Amino acid sequence: MGLHVYLALWCGGFGAWALVGYGRSLAGMTRAQRTVRATGRIVRVDEPRHGSSPSDGIAVVVSFQAPSTGEEFTVTNDGERGERISVAWTGREIGVHYPRGRPHAFRFANHLSEDGGRGLGWPNFALFLVYAGLVAVAAIDWGWPWALLGFCGPWALSGMYHLPGNIRDRNRRLDELAAMAAVPGRVTAVLKSVTVDSNDGHTLTNLMPVVTFTTLDGREVTAYCESGIPDPAGSRGRDLTIHYAPADPAVFVLDVEAERRSWKRDMAVNVVGVLVVAAAAVVGVVAL
Repeated sequence: MGLHVYLALWCGGFGAWALVGYGRSLAGMTRAQRTVRATGRIVRVDEPRHGSSPSDGIAVVVSFQAPSTGEEFTVTNDGERGERISVAWTGREIGVHYPRGRPHAFRFANHLSEDGGRGLGWPNFALFLVYAGLVAVAAIDWGWPWALLGFCGPWALSGMYHLPGNIRDRNRRLDELAAMAAVPGRVTAVLKSVTVDSNDGHTLTNLMPVVTFTTLDGREVTAYCESGIPDPAGSRGRDLTIHYAPADPAVFVLDVEAERRSWKRDMAVNVVGVLVVAAAAVVGVVAL
């Protein structure tokens, strides 16, 4: 078979996948549409044991109410229960998701319950693959400028559309960093996981310090600290300063200035990336 036949099969297969996905969404049958979303509240936090694995997350007990029946449930995050809870304090609200009629099949989410959308992620991805196949056909039949225009053009338009929102998010983050409160904290445990590369047998060790701090309004926070602590292996018992957002202690840093510089660099990279893909699209138009 020729290349065009393969591309036709590619577009037909992913096009059918997209149509099935859109049909399921219209019928209300996607997983996102069949998921019940509730707001849970942490009622107990257990301190992680020094040396244990960080993959399980912080052990918490959560209470939530089924929206349809009003029945109250008190559960814990034992085993595979959705997203890892890496920041916890008594009274924190987290999301609880479960299939309709099966509240005991719950899964935790760090974000609060919200509209999960219509489950169009995979159909949209399949539609993108169809588009990529059509661009490949155009590039083969009419020349490489169509590849630049077909791929870089929409990417540049998307980047320019989202850039103002990214700038607003960056400014909000910088304002949030400026308003952070500083409190004393302490490393209470260092979690450890060891994995062995199946190809070369190399051992990879991941260390995760656990910090605790008390907010100015009395909330006792236990959190994984993924960066910012030098020599994490020997950090247990170390005192440090935690900077946290008063509205949400889950947002915290150790070095405000380093975080501020990082956000400024990220914004510069976003702007440069948009300019590069826009220039590539322009090159494609000129070369047609």
